[in-house]
Amino acid sequence: MLEAKNSQKTDLEKLGEFGLIDHLTKDLPQSQSSTVLSIGDDAAVLDHQGYQTVVTTDMLVEGVHFDLAYMPLQHLGYKAVVVNLSDVYAMNATATQITISLAISNRFSIEALEAFYDGVRHAAAHYGVDVVGGDTTSSTKGMIISITALGTVVPAKITKRSGAKENDLLVVSGDLGGAYMGLQVLEREKAVYEVNPNSQPDLAPYHYIVQRQLKPEARKDIPNLLEALDVLPTAMIDISDGLSSEVLHLCKASGVGCDLYEDKIPLDPTVINACEEFNIDSTTVALSGGEDYELLFTIAQKDFDKIKGNPHLTVIGHITAKESGAHLVTRANTKIALQAQGWNSF
Repeated sequence: MLEAKNSQKTDLEKLGEFGLIDHLTKDLPQSQSSTVLSIGDDAAVLDHQGYQTVVTTDMLVEGVHFDLAYMPLQHLGYKAVVVNLSDVYAMNATATQITISLAISNRFSIEALEAFYDGVRHAAAHYGVDVVGGDTTSSTKGMIISITALGTVVPAKITKRSGAKENDLLVVSGDLGGAYMGLQVLEREKAVYEVNPNSQPDLAPYHYIVQRQLKPEARKDIPNLLEALDVLPTAMIDISDGLSSEVLHLCKASGVGCDLYEDKIPLDPTVINACEEFNIDSTTVALSGGEDYELLFTIAQKDFDKIKGNPHLTVIGHITAKESGAHLVTRANTKIALQAQGWNSF
């Protein structure tokens, strides 16, 4: 539900476009010294003082990327920011500013958008980015969100998808599959609610995986960790569409192959338990689930000792020659060609 039935609802037309922008952005703080001029003029002014700027943009569409039947608007605002910042961190860059554009139908009230922007505000504060602009317009079908994120990086530390070399190690942060299994739980509870609106779901056993779906976190800490360990990744990408898709993107960009080991893929126990409950193969979930927003990267073998045993990082394979292809090495020690079966917008 968008709001509780008894909550106040103020129509958007009471404020108009510019009044709405002023209302929603009046309390957004600025923390970046590179923000010279923010919201309120024809364009923002940024000064990154010799650093190179990375720019990324992403769009979220109601009914395609999110379902407001179980996605609280505050969480949606937070997640919309996070999914963009994840791409900045995947370049080994520091996120600095974002812009937000919304297309919204008249079923949304001022209070609903305040909840959305409350999530935006929390994410901006948590990740230390400034909201410096955007746009609002009407939509005939629900809500559409478009966010552009900017970041800075020293040129020598930019990490592209195209730098992986033969014999490099394939490393992933965190654990995988949680967001997809959280979505399965939420979809199941939505179906139960539609049959019996009086039912009260018990999500406590699924707290971790539901949170991974509704309120993911971008791995801002990983570039900082690698810098502290004196490790510069040779290639990096964030895991938004599923591990197999991202591995193949990295291999294609770098002109290499890889061996990815099934028994090395990090899975949280709650993911394994949920997979058993839903009768879904956990490896398939990790490979194709998506929305984990962990970082997948390669490092030179000489750097292995620097990351060995780190609880945030797992070596899951190694890079091979392009002619060898990209494979999953199963627990039975057989090789299966990796296929991109993750999220596809079309």
